[in-house]
Amino acid sequence: MKILITGSNGLLGQKLVKQLTEDTDIELIATARGENRLPADSKYTYAQMDISDKGQVLNVIAEHQPEVIINTAAMTNVDQCETDREGCWKLNVDSVEYLIEATEKVGAHLVHVSTDFIFDGSYGPLKEDAEPAPVNFYGESKLAAEQLLLDSKITWSIARTVLVYGIAHDMSRSNIILWVKNNLENNKEINVVDDQWRTPTLAEDLAMGCFLIGKNKAQGIYHISGKDMLSPYDIAIETAKFFELDSSLIHRTDGSKFQQTAKRPPKTGFIIDKAKNDLGYNPHSFEEGLAVLKSQLS
Repeated sequence: MKILITGSNGLLGQKLVKQLTEDTDIELIATARGENRLPADSKYTYAQMDISDKGQVLNVIAEHQPEVIINTAAMTNVDQCETDREGCWKLNVDSVEYLIEATEKVGAHLVHVSTDFIFDGSYGPLKEDAEPAPVNFYGESKLAAEQLLLDSKITWSIARTVLVYGIAHDMSRSNIILWVKNNLENNKEINVVDDQWRTPTLAEDLAMGCFLIGKNKAQGIYHISGKDMLSPYDIAIETAKFFELDSSLIHRTDGSKFQQTAKRPPKTGFIIDKAKNDLGYNPHSFEEGLAVLKSQLS
């Protein structure tokens, strides 16, 4: 099976490259904007492809003729999406339109990664059929992309996820675990909210979920996340405990104390029974996820 992934330089993209190259039945085409930031490997082919460039998308996909396309590329900085709405729409919506057109031309199956931020956060955890109602522009853009898939003629899957954490080669962005760990190691006090709830997702688990969806060409929407419902404050305390750091530096606060450009949904998190039953998806516990991180840091 030939699989093409977008955003291979990102955290999820790098984890997918690792998992897909370990399967000898898969021929992998890794694509991203600019140069390949991963170590060179004969097990996959790298092609430059900017998903916001329609010509590149059509040409690269036509050249490689994949059976499955997994789209991990997006603008995911929620506050940046709020201030650069044009750029956000271009990366998160227009690019999906181009991918759908390219997918249709080669008769492939498209797996698209989406987010819990399409929901308003009034309750959680959520099943796949919960009613979307985004509270920020990032969520609006991701919901619009989902609608493009629903309206398309191709076969598709949507893998929604929540608060992804992990470590990758040449990382361009941090995540909550590394932020907490780095601050506590430097004896810096941090304020962490306790009135938001998520099911944090280890990047390896999200990659496995996308891999299972893609390999099986499983159609429809799947919630792919961790299994533990935690607040950011809980996450910080658990991180301090696991890495034997000083939790007294962590101060409990709430969302009203933070001036963030984009509004956050208070409570999301996912019910992942469908992915478990249909795909055999079995994510790590949060503590197991921390152990994976620790092994990669050592």
